[in-house]
Amino acid sequence: MSNKTVKVTLVKSLIGRLANHKACAWGLGLRKIRQTVEVQDTPENRGMINRIHYLVKCEG
Repeated sequence: MSNKTVKVTLVKSLIGRLANHKACAWGLGLRKIRQTVEVQDTPENRGMINRIHYLVKCEG
């Protein structure tokens, strides 16, 4: 398994979003706007990022 990481930043609010989209953001560790977290580059995390692509900015 690779040790690559991805930086993910929440750029839009979670207010009024679908419950499963909020859950993806929380699962990635994103709580506040402009908060950046580093997560491992796994298929599971990529799937969560892809689901909320319109709320986050991703740097690889």
